[in-house]
Amino acid sequence: MRFGLLCSAQADNDKFGPETGQGFRDYLDLNVEAETLGYHSSFSVEHHFSGWNQVSAPLTLLTCLAMRTTRLRLGTAVMVLPWHNPVLLAEQTATLDLISNGRLDFGIGKGYRHGEFKGFGIPREEAEARFEEAIEVIMRSWTSRSRFSHHGRYWQFEDIVVEPPTAQRPHPPFWVAAASPSSIRRAAARGFNLILDQYAGADAIGERIALYRSEREARGFTFDPMQVAVARQLYVAKDKADKEAALARQAEYTRRTVAVSRSPDGNAGSHVLAYADTVGATEANTLYGTPDEICDMLTILNEAGAEYVLLTILGGKEQLRRFARDVMPAFS
Repeated sequence: MRFGLLCSAQADNDKFGPETGQGFRDYLDLNVEAETLGYHSSFSVEHHFSGWNQVSAPLTLLTCLAMRTTRLRLGTAVMVLPWHNPVLLAEQTATLDLISNGRLDFGIGKGYRHGEFKGFGIPREEAEARFEEAIEVIMRSWTSRSRFSHHGRYWQFEDIVVEPPTAQRPHPPFWVAAASPSSIRRAAARGFNLILDQYAGADAIGERIALYRSEREARGFTFDPMQVAVARQLYVAKDKADKEAALARQAEYTRRTVAVSRSPDGNAGSHVLAYADTVGATEANTLYGTPDEICDMLTILNEAGAEYVLLTILGGKEQLRRFARDVMPAFS
């Protein structure tokens, strides 16, 4: 199995406020060590207006990380396309791909937090159409070396050539977060790689991987298990009491996420909101436990078809090292 990180950096940490930026420096140091420990990749989220200083400029942090690493794949999980000018985003990501010598994994999504759409003044009802138009523009920007114009519903560009070119050819791999059968089929049809959410159980993960594989092969694409990344929250516990305390902390963090995600009418949506109304559902499939327990859980995931796991680690460098020392060797 292959392991990477799924990071949600914050500007502050336990000792220093956001004005210091120490949390971002901690994030960089953590990922530099992750590379030396054999982790394959690091994906960074994008969030806005949460009130707890979550990373809002992931491409900036990933560019800094590119300058301090040589092998680590650098991913976005995800850039929310409805909020971005697609030409500017194509330019910024191409620059990162060049700076990193072709290590960009371009994860994209439609967004799910009500407060973010409200803050940007973009109706959530427009998310799907904006997402589709942005993909069209970015793909053309990365693959065309001649000038073009685009006259769409949301963006207008006249006689442009998008520079610089990407390092990877024909372009960096697209990764898309998907859960429903229809969204998985669309990802497979486009040849996009797949990110599966951290809350679904092993049976659901296996069904989604099987659907993705069959759809790819039906359309003439090859299938590589490394084209599917399964997100999981991780805590390597000393004992049962340590595990239960960590699960309680994670549940509190998840409640905070739900609070900024749900719309005023209370309607549930995708991602965490799909699990939020069932007690314990957001913690049921975490990789929280002793090394032996985590190995057993990973074995079940692996038997379901998962070979690439992105870990959101609670506990910083100590946890990073414990997983690398006590769990990773069993799957190398």
